Amino acid sequence: MNRRSYLASAVAGVVGASAGCAWAAETYRNPVFERVFADPTVVERDGSYYAYGTYQDWGNPGRRRLIPIIRSENLVDWKYVGEAFETKPDWRERGGLWAPDIGRLAGRYVLYYSYASFQAGNPGIGVATSNDPAGTFDDHGPLFRSAEIGVPHSIDPCLLVHRGTPFLFWGSHAGIYGIRLSDDGLRTVGGKFQVAGEGVEAAYVIRRGDSFYLFGSRGTCCEGAESTYRVVVGRANSLRGPYRNRDGENLLSATGTTILHGGEQFAGPGHCAVARGPDGDRWLLYHAYERSNPWVGKMPRRVLMLDRLVWRNGWPVVPGKTPSAEHRVPTAGR
Repeated sequence: MNRRSYLASAVAGVVGASAGCAWAAETYRNPVFERVFADPTVVERDGSYYAYGTYQDWGNPGRRRLIPIIRSENLVDWKYVGEAFETKPDWRERGGLWAPDIGRLAGRYVLYYSYASFQAGNPGIGVATSNDPAGTFDDHGPLFRSAEIGVPHSIDPCLLVHRGTPFLFWGSHAGIYGIRLSDDGLRTVGGKFQVAGEGVEAAYVIRRGDSFYLFGSRGTCCEGAESTYRVVVGRANSLRGPYRNRDGENLLSATGTTILHGGEQFAGPGHCAVARGPDGDRWLLYHAYERSNPWVGKMPRRVLMLDRLVWRNGWPVVPGKTPSAEHRVPTAGR
């Protein structure tokens, strides 16, 4: 479901009358999955990557896939393998399954998902488990709902395990919060803490060295080529913060540093996940719009994108700060 090419580059090295040599670098073109695949997250198992996205009908009105799952060995070539649930969880009367995240806890895969509706209040975050990342998952109901946790529009979960202890980050435009989880990830432990202020959503937290990095998205996500979504980041010395932008401003009152925004070919990049590729580098999976083809009927066509993160002076950077059209494939040994 992706577009790939092979780029041959000549390498000079002529000695006397020798003709030199050549090497071939395999490349791919964005998007890496052309069906709608919004709000991606990813987990790796035994050399395979499994990505999960917001529920979609893929051209079948009335039959939305209940968190589609796709698989790849290189983050580029993705194949559909199924969906997380056989039947829709029933702990809400209305709503869709949005923006999942996944990790491995207590010997099994734990999937967190948003259960929300634009029309009905009090959304929440559910939790499900499986022994296989390809599913299906057994639902355990709500981890919490907005009203009980005290955070409006509680969606967009992100799991981080730090020194063997799992934490969940979440929130959408009303602040980003974190909370400790039980060892099996099925309940919260203690009180919540806030790490970012209003106007940001889709938190994704990673640790690199002695620092923690909070990725988020700002702007509008669902207006096709007019979307203003962009990826921002803050850094902290502690998981609980304070997270600051590159200017040293606290994200409780300031915005993160923008590392990715729309460009000439793609609009509205955001809601990212970070994966370590086969090459050992960190790669950013996210959704965006092709400006030339931003809708499927009335559905925003948010497609799956991939770009490499580089690190400069302790900060993640997407080269060019806009989605790439073509890039090298993350291959082991490079």
